[in-house]
Amino acid sequence: MNNQVLNTLTLLLLLTTSVFSFSQDLKPSNLFGDNMVLQQGIPVPVWGLSLPNDSITVIFSNQYKSTLADSNGKWMLKLEPLQANKTAAEMIIKSKSSEIKITNILVGEVWICSGQSNMQMHVDNVPDVKALTPLSENIRSFDVKRTVSFKEEDQITGKWKIGNSSSAVASAFSYYLEQLGDIPVGIIHASWGSSSIEAWMPRDMENDFMYFKDIMFDFDKDTITKNIIKKSLNAPNGWSQKEDIFMRQQPNILYNAMMHPLIPFASKGLVWYQGEQNTRYISGVPTVSESNRFHRVIGMQEYSDVLQQWILNYRTKWQNPSMHFAIVMLPGYGKGTVKKRDIDPENPTEESFAWMRASQLQALNLQNTSVVNTIDLGDVNNIHPKDKLPIGERLALLAAKNTLSKPIVAEGPMLKSVEVIDNRLIVHFKNSNGLKTMDGENPKGFWIADKTKHWKLAEAKIEGETVVLSHTEIETPLYVRYAFAGKPSVNLVNEANLPAYPFKTK
Repeated sequence: MNNQVLNTLTLLLLLTTSVFSFSQDLKPSNLFGDNMVLQQGIPVPVWGLSLPNDSITVIFSNQYKSTLADSNGKWMLKLEPLQANKTAAEMIIKSKSSEIKITNILVGEVWICSGQSNMQMHVDNVPDVKALTPLSENIRSFDVKRTVSFKEEDQITGKWKIGNSSSAVASAFSYYLEQLGDIPVGIIHASWGSSSIEAWMPRDMENDFMYFKDIMFDFDKDTITKNIIKKSLNAPNGWSQKEDIFMRQQPNILYNAMMHPLIPFASKGLVWYQGEQNTRYISGVPTVSESNRFHRVIGMQEYSDVLQQWILNYRTKWQNPSMHFAIVMLPGYGKGTVKKRDIDPENPTEESFAWMRASQLQALNLQNTSVVNTIDLGDVNNIHPKDKLPIGERLALLAAKNTLSKPIVAEGPMLKSVEVIDNRLIVHFKNSNGLKTMDGENPKGFWIADKTKHWKLAEAKIEGETVVLSHTEIETPLYVRYAFAGKPSVNLVNEANLPAYPFKTK
């Protein structure tokens, strides 16, 4: 073959490659589709693909915004803040050669709902939540396909629909939020059972936590695990249940496929119902072995720092420092850690979900966060309780108060201070107007101790907006723990019948 022929073939190959590389026509992100909800009150990014250097115009709500695609065909622009609107509207996205029309768009509150199995629990499995479906107006939902990726993806798989999410918690939340706010609600649901917080952590959190860097280092060189995942993803008839469990319990790769493509879709906040997978250990990260290869996750006591940094990381990625995070406290459950599974579910010294709840409550150290109290809910024998309706309702109360500025009571009593008077402890609370018990009996779930730290179930009485604690065997009480157990018996509420938050002073 002479040089002239070779040069001609090379030129043809380059031209062909160029055509295939830049053949994409106008295509917005899959998050922009018929029946969607756009977030009110903040700039709204709109993005997608087109031909390189193409001129893109987005028309919506009397706004005309234009931009140029980059050399790879990627484009993004931002709409000015929108006003809530229940009247369906349409968006037009235009390039030089194409036009796309997106119809039946509402403007209101958009929330991402994520986590593991208790967020994933289907609405069909919770009859009292499913009963709300015909009553839900102006609610739209986008259920993200459950999958994984070894790299951060730009595109998401899913579709907006009219009506509730498949998630029972998300459905109850959206129903009550629509009622309280009198506003359209859009839910983006991205959850997967058995997933740890590490599964939803972006790769750059290696810079924050050495344990995560170590996990990802080992994951990168684990060719056996990667080949199993690749085989599962490419299976012609889909993956098996065993493969499903294997994939969802790996680090980082759920974030890559199911969360990263949502950035920077405008939303008010994120509801996070996760933690069960991180309760196997009170502290630390176990060494990997065949028996616990899926359990290499942070323990309950360190979860606090990881959760807070995770929130800050997501806010940075969304370029929204006021993005609200609503954490669902783990409800009552009567089993312990790997160290000791069978525990006394009411004893405050056992290694139980109590330690995870304490870590979850530390999220309140950050601005624009809330924690839904579920201490009166749950099932002593079932880690997947069915009482999802009150969780959704309490989420909506917190969102309505904290993000819509509704003048409502949204939280139960929270520890303010403890006063020592003689042989008694006086517990003062915030949010304590109308302090009472649900059953008219004395408050339950209070334990006290002196310097020996031998805990005794306290005699408790309500006096005004305080609870007075004592025990005949403790002359000088110093410390108190309330509802700090796996599945405590509790009955203390405020005027809104919202339960008191668990706490410990030692």
